[in-house]
Amino acid sequence: MQLAAELMDQGVDTLDAAVEGVKIRELDPEDTSVGYGGLPNEHGVVQLDASCMHGPSHRAGAVGALEGIKTPSVVAKYVLLYTDHIMLVGKGAKEFALSYGFQEEDLLTDKSREIWLRWRANRGPDDDWLNIPKENNLEFERHGTINCNVVNAAGDVSSVTTTSGLAWKIPGRVGDSPIIGAGQYTDNDIGAAGSTGRGESNIKVCGAFLTVEFMRRGMSPTDAALETLRRVVATTESRLLDDQGRPKFGLSFYAVNKRGEFGAASLWNSTSGGAARQYAAFDGREAALHDAAYLFERSQ
Repeated sequence: MQLAAELMDQGVDTLDAAVEGVKIRELDPEDTSVGYGGLPNEHGVVQLDASCMHGPSHRAGAVGALEGIKTPSVVAKYVLLYTDHIMLVGKGAKEFALSYGFQEEDLLTDKSREIWLRWRANRGPDDDWLNIPKENNLEFERHGTINCNVVNAAGDVSSVTTTSGLAWKIPGRVGDSPIIGAGQYTDNDIGAAGSTGRGESNIKVCGAFLTVEFMRRGMSPTDAALETLRRVVATTESRLLDDQGRPKFGLSFYAVNKRGEFGAASLWNSTSGGAARQYAAFDGREAALHDAAYLFERSQ
């Protein structure tokens, strides 16, 4: 985020700046939520999703279930720049990336492989795999996504979302991150929004698009995100609700408007581990963590 802001100050296009910002994490082998080192599907294969939108040109690009390429956000940008398509998936997305000089690499690091092996061994008491004791240094979240929404001094807006998806997913599963209007959405007249959390619940309400539309009606970024979450709750099937009618899952939305005002909201005030729901934002002076608004409070 800091890098994206610095690049925009230097005159770099908003989309290029946002991609460079998220690419840092995609290339970080210690980050198990995106890119290189992301947690794999149930077969042990890392499949990456990403999408981007460029406000000034009204263009978009996305890739889904991309294997063997560390930076899906960059491949998504290339889809935007060089094709008349918006989304490429699976083998086709990989062949497209290779044709532009991207290098095919094994994305499963020793760390992510060890986490996957332990999940596979411990997933059932009656299978033929020996259960392996849990190790504290292998803590992880099944969900992991980065959404970056940016606006420059001229009011031009772009957005990027990237993820390795839900850990242990059924091979081929694509969540909300590469879907324009769900994982992220940009309207250069209004602003941008994106999401992290349970993608299936976001897809059903076109959450990023809906958040931008609420801002179009005059809502602040935070209020718009909260209103989208209320729509999510209203469309959630009963099996995913607790006995008080609250979602059993987590979902967050992040938004920025054309004036540079930003905000975020989550279903819950904290993670399942008790940590507060926070997001990072750069206000033109410094980058800082902010508490997200929320609908429901977890009992301590």
